[in-house]
This record gives sequence, C-alpha cells and structure tokens, in this order.
Amino acid sequence: MKRKFHLFLPALFLLTASLCGCGGEENSSPSNGEILSDGENFSSPTSGPVELTVWGAAEDEELLNRILDEFQEKYRGEADFRITYEPQSESHCTDALIADLENGADVFAFADDQLNTLVASGALDPVENAEALRAANLPEAVSAASVNDTLYAYPLTADNGYFLYYNKEYFSPEDILSWDRMLDIAGDSGRKVSMEWSSGWYVYALFGNTGLTLGLNDDGITNYCTWNDTEGDIKGTDVAKAMTTMARHPGFLSTDDAGFVEGVKNGSIVAGISGAWNAVTVEEAWGDAFGAAKLPSYACAGQQVQMASFSGYKLIGVNAYSPHRDWAARLAEWITSEENQELRFEMRGQGPSNKKTAASREVQASPAIAALLEQSEYSCLQRIGGNFWEPVTNFTEEILAGNPSGKSLQELLDTMVAGIIAP
Repeated sequence: MKRKFHLFLPALFLLTASLCGCGGEENSSPSNGEILSDGENFSSPTSGPVELTVWGAAEDEELLNRILDEFQEKYRGEADFRITYEPQSESHCTDALIADLENGADVFAFADDQLNTLVASGALDPVENAEALRAANLPEAVSAASVNDTLYAYPLTADNGYFLYYNKEYFSPEDILSWDRMLDIAGDSGRKVSMEWSSGWYVYALFGNTGLTLGLNDDGITNYCTWNDTEGDIKGTDVAKAMTTMARHPGFLSTDDAGFVEGVKNGSIVAGISGAWNAVTVEEAWGDAFGAAKLPSYACAGQQVQMASFSGYKLIGVNAYSPHRDWAARLAEWITSEENQELRFEMRGQGPSNKKTAASREVQASPAIAALLEQSEYSCLQRIGGNFWEPVTNFTEEILAGNPSGKSLQELLDTMVAGIIAP
C-alpha cells in the first residue's frame, strides 16, 4: 500500500535554492538556516517538490503514517512534500534496494546485519550528525550502525532478537525452563509450541551454545562453520538428533512469524519463540496469561543446553543516491528521535535504542524487554555471510519431512556446512 502526502510551498519560498557538498551538487535542505545537532547550517530549500519514498515494515504502517503526518506538520510551509510510504520487509530491504539503487527508497528501515553490504555497495554515506547520535543512543546500537567506527545509519531499536512467549494458563515458571517439558505439556493438551525452522536466524538457537561455531571470515563475505563437527562434548549429529526428536513431537510446530501470530490468536499455539515486534499482539490475545522469558534449555547429548540467540538492531538508512538527501536525513532523524522511539514502544512494543527512552519506567517494566535482557547473556550480534541461509533451510526441511532422502544425519550436516562455507 502506498500513502502520499502533499504540502505546498508558498511562492515566497520557491524563489531560493541551495547547493550542498564540495562538488556543488544540488540538494533540497531542511530549513532556512536551521542548525542540525552537529552544528551544520542548512540554507534555504530548493524549488520544486521534495519527493521522498519511505520503506518500512508492513506491521509499522499505522505507526509510520502517524510519524510522517507529524513530520509534514512540523515542516509545513518549508517544502512541497510528496512522501510515499511503501511496505518493505526489513530483512529483505538490501536485496530490494541494491536491485535499483538510484530509484530505491530515500529512507528505509533494515536489520543491522545488512549494514556491511549496504556500505560496500555505496548505498549509505557516513551520517553527518554522528556525535549527537552516539551521545543519544546505546553504545551497542551505535556499534551495530557503524563500520570501522564510522556511523552509517540511524539507530532505531535495540530489540531485534528473540525470546520465549508463553501462556501462563498452560505453563508454570518451572515449566518454561525446559523446552522438552513445554512440548510435552502442549502435546498433552492438543496445543503447540512453535519455533521457525525455515530461517537460520532461529535455528542458530540450537547450535549456538554447544561449542559448535559459526561466524564471518576476515574477508567479510564468507563464513566459517563447524556445525558438522564429529568431535567434542556435543557433536553436530547430537544437535541433529535432538532436532529430529523435536520435529516428531506432537507438541511442536515449525511456523513463520505470520503462522505464530495466527496460532496465538486462535489458541492453537500456547508458547513460541519470536521477537518483541509481536509483544502487543500476543499480550492482546492472552491478556493476563501473557508471559515472556529467556529461551529454555533443551535435551542434547544427555545434557541440558541453554538455547542461544542472535541479538540485533533495526536501523534507518538514507539512500546515498537520494536527490533530496538533506531532507531524507532530516526525516531519518525524525523517525529515530527520542519522542518517536517512545511512540514506537507504545504502539508496537519495540525496544528503543535511545538511552533516555530505554531507561524509562514503561520500557523497563515491559515483560518482552525484560526477557530480551535476560536472554542477552546467551546472545551474540549476527555477523554472517549470505551463504548461510539457504543451506540451513534445506537442512531443516529435510529434518521436518522425516529425512525422505535417507541420508545419514552426518551427510545432511556435511552438505549444509559445505553450502554455508562456500566462497
């Protein structure tokens, strides 16, 4: 869905123009002599409409429309705004943008693991008011938005990780410590506990705290991975066996985010692994029975293994090819401001990267944020190359289907790892 806004510039303001950059490239500027937080002066805006396309998650449409309304009201009379909002998955933003950089969104939301690719492709320039953003945001969020200590994006959230949602009508505080116990309870009641195995982002939870390793090589492109290791206290086949047992359990369901939300609403799912972006929806569905906690442990190789997780951050980028980069930067700054991060938490339950907002009583009291903080001890920043995703999905599809190929678990693991580490 697209939504367009129009604000018409009085004739008086159409008479002036500005030049930005040492090469004299013409750009629209946010205001007449206004000073950004780093002290940069902007001269008067150029003539002609300021057309901006904004990409954001479909689930954020209501929120972003409100933010865009307030942005246009704040700068009313300073430009002829024509702002278009388009839903775009944050996890696939980079692919969509790089396919046509010059005609891509001017302002876009994306997950922090895409930052290196966006910078390498020339889609992002260094942020000009970097010091003000560093001072306003959590250090981890700033680091996630930086390459070699240079800030390239605007921190938006500090909650792009996952944890356990559970319905208190079915599980006690002791029950949620064990994934296997939760599966049994759900299965006995004809319900499900869900986890998405179609995405390696979640599958990492089962491998990440076992001593088996995964990461990005020094080239910043290829991966290293030992998930098929045949030595050590926990071998690759031990995890694969545990997954095979889970896949067969009547209380287990592998489903994507939409399936999780649907199951929560219709009552078929009574617990599941997901992120803070679903907190409002889950709490509305479960009411007083709503619960959130760190991930449980699961049985593997005769021991209990605490599930790991990827931590992450959502960022706002400004397209380096935008013909209105100054206005796009001002809009990015507006979307990620303290006030709008507060609004994002209120409307979407998403954890802020802004220090003041994150320290507020309301945020600190959020069960979802508390669960993320508890899980953070077992999480790490996602930094992996693009070859990771498809091999993991192929592996889990085989496990979920009951291994129709008839290959040994070691063969399946070897195939997956060969794909993950491929150049």
